[in-house]
Amino acid sequence: MKAYESLQETLSFYGVKYNKPYYISSGNPIFEFPKEAFRMDFYAFCICLSGKIDLEIDNRHYCIGLNNFLVSAPATIIRFVHISKDFRMKLLFFEKNFLLKNISNPFFIEKLSLFRNRAFSIVAPEAESSLRLLTLLDYLHKQAGRQGKFIEDIVRTIIINILLEIATLVNTQRAEKTDDTEETNNLFFKFTKLVQENATFRKDVQFYADKLFITNKYLITVVKKATGKTPHEIIDENLLKEACVLLGNPEKTIFQIALDTGFSSTSSFGRFFKKYAAISPQEYRKQQSL
Repeated sequence: MKAYESLQETLSFYGVKYNKPYYISSGNPIFEFPKEAFRMDFYAFCICLSGKIDLEIDNRHYCIGLNNFLVSAPATIIRFVHISKDFRMKLLFFEKNFLLKNISNPFFIEKLSLFRNRAFSIVAPEAESSLRLLTLLDYLHKQAGRQGKFIEDIVRTIIINILLEIATLVNTQRAEKTDDTEETNNLFFKFTKLVQENATFRKDVQFYADKLFITNKYLITVVKKATGKTPHEIIDENLLKEACVLLGNPEKTIFQIALDTGFSSTSSFGRFFKKYAAISPQEYRKQQSL
């Protein structure tokens, strides 16, 4: 498995040479999909035009059909399980730094509350709402092909409009947030960012509490309120995702992967992996190669 570390590397799998920090697909059929799990280290929005696709997202199985869409944050792990012959989709990929270039709030995307499952959402909107999103994507595709001094700003503005439309759909059923909830969410988003950056070498909750200038107990309260999970569980989930990506690389030994994910031995890594994945690292690697 190739752990795609950038937007350009992901596109190169499909034979697309592209060096911009965003990408909008035409919606034409895709004849080849990666067989192994891979990590998308950028924001992604995918909407189904026809057919359906079965996939695993962060090791959980989902099906996306007509008009359904997926929106995901960086570090999400995707594995395509089955794609119908008539499956078509439109894609929008973008890097966070590109979108936030002229935005003073670094947590603009997080405040939209796009993600029901911490790192992604799958939504089945009404046909009218899907058409509105597709219209915006078509307009974005046309504008992105133009030349001019302000084209990147135009593209950035349209992407923001798309995200606002997505946020409206994702949050339709949600109650209006209180100031207390908003503060909790901000701390949670900062915590998850720290975990993504440090989980392979810092597994202690106190480290993250200190970085956020809050007590260990308050961090547990914040994470529990946002997800129903403990900080330890969030850290372990990130470690498991990283381990799954690394296990797909046949050039790395189990021992190397254990060290890369912060474990001192293959046995401790194996116990951790089996606890959450229900199979050993060796068995997981064998399954991915089938």
